[in-house]
Amino acid sequence: MPSKKILEEKKRTVDELSEKLKGACTGVIVDFRGISVETDTKMRKQMRESGSSYKVVKNTLLRFALKEAGIDGLDAVLEGTTAIGLNPEDYVAPAKILNEYAEKDKTLKIKAGFIDGKAASADEIKTLAALPPKDVLLSEVVRGLNGPVTGLVTVLNGTIKGLVVALNAIAEKEKESA
Repeated sequence: MPSKKILEEKKRTVDELSEKLKGACTGVIVDFRGISVETDTKMRKQMRESGSSYKVVKNTLLRFALKEAGIDGLDAVLEGTTAIGLNPEDYVAPAKILNEYAEKDKTLKIKAGFIDGKAASADEIKTLAALPPKDVLLSEVVRGLNGPVTGLVTVLNGTIKGLVVALNAIAEKEKESA
């Protein structure tokens, strides 16, 4: 049986991981068996630059942390080597980066993940990875909202222009008849 010190350390690790899971909007669980150190280093750097974290975790500790965070349905994928990518703000970043590396290096495999505390399959994570980055999505929303306003302004300008032309024509006729 493990010593009290080791149990306390594991409990602290589970608590820290659970807090990170609760604060993350997206998490991606991967099997990293066979990935080269060079690829792993590049991937970790890219994850950090995106504001994401990437950590190798023991399946048992992750299982406890997921349960503590209220995220159900991922126990089945917690076998073999496991790492998790998390991001507290950007839904797409960890999925996009890890999926990109999984496509390049067939040794990295996406097992599953979660989105807003709900379990997501590997296919759902790959679909999420296909979305454009957050800033591009926001610009598309703004463009979509801006379109009807621009159309309204154009229609109103056309109506006012037509009225001015008509009034001008009436004024010209009255000048000629006077």
